[in-house]
Amino acid sequence: MMSWEESTRQKMLHLKLPTDPRWVGIAEMQLADVLTDHAYCEQKAASSCISLILRFNDLDDLVDTLTPIVAEEWGHFERVLEQIRKRELKFGFPRKDEYVIQLISFVKKGGSRMQQLTEQLLMNALIEARSCERFKLLSTHLEDPELKNFYYELMVSEAGHYVTFIELARKYQDPKKVNERWQEWLEFEAEVMESLEVRGDRMH
Repeated sequence: MMSWEESTRQKMLHLKLPTDPRWVGIAEMQLADVLTDHAYCEQKAASSCISLILRFNDLDDLVDTLTPIVAEEWGHFERVLEQIRKRELKFGFPRKDEYVIQLISFVKKGGSRMQQLTEQLLMNALIEARSCERFKLLSTHLEDPELKNFYYELMVSEAGHYVTFIELARKYQDPKKVNERWQEWLEFEAEVMESLEVRGDRMH
């Protein structure tokens, strides 16, 4: 039977460029910073879903699907904060997220309401996919056994969110068009990853 990791790699995380292998070592040396950044990423993920719910409140399936994700992402924020407190690390201030800023620049403006929804869902799916990939690295390479298990659990969760966003996009837009646009997003994200400095104080 195919393992979860093999299934994820083959069916879901079609990222065009893997994370630079240096990242996880640098992140481990800057644990307070990367945990702080991770906490804010979870907060922003919850806020993004809330924004979609409010903007597309007439789409019952979307509202019903995203509402529990809001609770789950906020629960992740609380769990990351717990890890920070447990280690007596400093919960710092939010930082500028160059990765997400560049992704936002790729969102197509205009078009129909459903096209706008598709753009937001695909961007969210991509962020979840990259987070899942990085959580896998942390779950594999960190020395701290508790954090290894913690990031394995979050990896599974983020993979589920990734699938959900893609499926929602295909529900409200022609699946063929969604798949074509998804490939464009993947190509662009690889260019973004290649252009960014390798920094261990950022989750992305």
